[in-house]
Amino acid sequence: MRDARNLYELNPDASVPRGLPLVAGLTGFADAGAAVAQTTEYLRENLATTVVATFDADELLDYRARRPIILFDGDHLTAYRPPRLSLDLVRDEVGQEFLLLTGYEPDFRWEAFATAVLGLIEDLGVASTTWLNSIPMPVPHTRPIGFTVSGNRSELTEAMSIWRPTTQVPSNALHLVEYRLQERGHPTAGFVLLVPHYLADSEYPAAAIAALDAVNAATGLILPTDALREQGREFLARISDQVEENPELAKLVGTLEERHDSYMEGTSLRSPLTDEDGEVPSADEIAAELEKFLAHRRSREDDGPLPG
Repeated sequence: MRDARNLYELNPDASVPRGLPLVAGLTGFADAGAAVAQTTEYLRENLATTVVATFDADELLDYRARRPIILFDGDHLTAYRPPRLSLDLVRDEVGQEFLLLTGYEPDFRWEAFATAVLGLIEDLGVASTTWLNSIPMPVPHTRPIGFTVSGNRSELTEAMSIWRPTTQVPSNALHLVEYRLQERGHPTAGFVLLVPHYLADSEYPAAAIAALDAVNAATGLILPTDALREQGREFLARISDQVEENPELAKLVGTLEERHDSYMEGTSLRSPLTDEDGEVPSADEIAAELEKFLAHRRSREDDGPLPG
């Protein structure tokens, strides 16, 4: 294998104390409710950051699958936005430092990427690693977002993991990093947010808030959420209005609420996803009801689309 250290370039001016927590979130797979994208963008925009290492996109990214953005102004090109995958030193709201790995999920050289990340973790003396992912699930937006927690931090699994299946799932690059870290006994936790499937294609602020709360619980960091919470209140108010005025949609959401609550009360349901017949309202059913309702409202007044 080629030297994994060639996948990134270190910033010689960055001074990183040992013993910091690492938080990671990469975009490109699943990311229901844009939980990872919102969370990482929000942190980078609202906290002071210093680049520690920048990964080589030419080695890791399939440009034809995820094309970079170039700006065109009238008759000429004005700017190019290269894809970015970096490790940054960040300070939370009270000045506590941590490391943040963000950007695109690599398309290529996963083993080398995992080796590179593990090498950085060792070289920088990282104390713990926490990473984020989100998937669409048949759960109602009227209940708190739940988690499936993986890794070797049993205190977090016991306290926060509400769904613990034994199953095969499509992996992402950070699954591999977690697997290798577990082999080394490094403290690691992966939080998979269970996002309402009918909101999976929107930017759902509650998902980002839940992600930040999970990071806070795992690391002791104090991360800002005020702006997201305000966005979340506005988003949920609009959804609530739509549900209240649409009996069919209210019935579908009510069914999800009943099944969710029964599962959380410890009944014989096998998961928060299905009833005894294995059936739930589909994402298409709920999305169709939302679209019908929005179309009806737009025919009466010039109302905007669903947030996100």
